[in-house]
Amino acid sequence: MIAKTLVMIAVVLAVGTPLQTFAAAFNAKPGAWQMSMSTLIAGNPIPPEALANMPPEKRAKMEEGMKVWAGKPITITHKTCLTQEQLDQDRIIQSVKDDRQCTRTVVSKSATKLVLEQTCPAPRASTAQMTIAAPTPETLTASVDMVRADAKGKVHLDISGRWLTESCAGIKDDD
Repeated sequence: MIAKTLVMIAVVLAVGTPLQTFAAAFNAKPGAWQMSMSTLIAGNPIPPEALANMPPEKRAKMEEGMKVWAGKPITITHKTCLTQEQLDQDRIIQSVKDDRQCTRTVVSKSATKLVLEQTCPAPRASTAQMTIAAPTPETLTASVDMVRADAKGKVHLDISGRWLTESCAGIKDDD
C-alpha cells in the first residue's frame, strides 16, 4: 500500500499529468492497456511544505515509506483505458487535478516517438524530461526523469505498456 502510494505521488510529482502527451498521430491503439511503472526515487521528491500539511500519522507513514524504498525500484502494474479522444488530445494516462499550472514543451515528435519537457511551479516546482515511444500500435515505452526545483529529490520512471483489447469495459481509473 505504501509502495503504491509512493509511486503514485512520484508520478504526480514527476509529470503532473502522468504521460498525457502523445501526438494526435501517435502510433498507439485506443482501448484497454496494461501499464507497468517502475519508479526509482532519490532524495526527497515531496516538498517539505507538502509534508508539513499532511496529518502527522500520514506524514510519518510517508517518511517511513521513503526511507524503506529509497534507492530501490518500486514497480506497479495497472490497467487503464486510452480513448481515441485522449490520443487526439495528447493524453495517454488519465489526468490528475493538480496539473493545470504545469507547462509542457514538445521537443520532438513523430508517429513513434515523443520527447517533452515539463516545468511545474510551486508548490510542486519541478522540471521533467519525458521520452515516449510506440514501436508498434500495441506496445509503448516511456522514460521520465524529474528533478524537484530545489534539487533535493529526483524521480526516474520506466513505463511499459501493452494493448489488451478495444473494449475498456470494467476498467476503472484505479485499476
